[in-house]
Amino acid sequence: MSMDVILGHLEALVGFDTQNPPRLIRGDSEIFRYCNDQAGAGFQIRTWDHGDGHVSWFAVRGKPRVLFNVHLDTVPDGNGWSGDPHKLSVANGRAYGRGACDIKGAAAVLLTLARQTDGPLALLFTSDEEGAGGCCVANFLDSGEAEPFEQIIVAEPTNCKAVLGHRGYLSVKTRFHGASGHSSEARALQENANHQMAGWAAAALQLASERKQASGDPGTCMNIGVVEGGSKSNVIAGHSFVHWSARLRPGESNEEFLQTIQRCVLPGSNVDWEVPFQGEPLPAAGKDNLVSRRFCEAQGLPVGEPVDFWTEASLFSAAGIPAIVLGPGDIGQAHITDEWVALEQLETAHKLYQRVVTNDG
Repeated sequence: MSMDVILGHLEALVGFDTQNPPRLIRGDSEIFRYCNDQAGAGFQIRTWDHGDGHVSWFAVRGKPRVLFNVHLDTVPDGNGWSGDPHKLSVANGRAYGRGACDIKGAAAVLLTLARQTDGPLALLFTSDEEGAGGCCVANFLDSGEAEPFEQIIVAEPTNCKAVLGHRGYLSVKTRFHGASGHSSEARALQENANHQMAGWAAAALQLASERKQASGDPGTCMNIGVVEGGSKSNVIAGHSFVHWSARLRPGESNEEFLQTIQRCVLPGSNVDWEVPFQGEPLPAAGKDNLVSRRFCEAQGLPVGEPVDFWTEASLFSAAGIPAIVLGPGDIGQAHITDEWVALEQLETAHKLYQRVVTNDG
């Protein structure tokens, strides 16, 4: 029975500790040896170890047109689990374990199909999606290995609905530099770094909210997460630091939004900007989802609504390769204590992935 095989793979995958951070994964880690053994005959397998826990495992059989991408790293375990987070448990139609939902369940389904089918199939398993500074997918694209593929399926928890669009993610550190001194000096109004920051923040948040396209639309999701600055209430603040983020709609540009936000700075302010991470929306700016939508129609894949969380599908889209997000489980079950995925979702993913693999041949 396919479910027994899927759960066998999922038990093994959950048993491998791939928390990120600390991302203590290497190209010769046991989880990749397991994937090598379980893929079966007929695959050409390559493993790239980019260092510092960034590892890509790429298996190809035949000349497939579709590439399945799954990340094997997980968020840290955290406290409060009912049992061992790295020991799969099954009860009441659910499989529990760290990564069971996000997204080792999809990897288990694909390893099952690798043995159950003999036609063209391509798998890219990576190890650095959950932490900052991921490079596996970007390096894969730079290598040219993605060029033969006409469609990418990125596995994330979407309740087995094909997601054609999601918001981007832009993370920015902004530093305002003032001129410290005694607060009795009138120049404090203009030269206080906190004042410069506050004026910018008010204008930036107003701009983000004005980008609404309908009454129920929140506009651009902008969040000021960290604010630090100054030393005392009677000292003009010489510095102010803000770490903020924004999530843009499908098809919008992070770069365009950042340039617009930078123009919200008050005249005379001294500011510098650092962008630790930016991931484009899906589809990426200047792209559309027409090819992906036709692919879903041809494969009989149910299409869901756009989602707010970011995925690496946008990296493929930005490189000009159509991508969708499709995987078992619900995002609300990911990253939580006692993480779980419904067995019914694994069954559905098996059916949908098998349909794609069969048609790809």
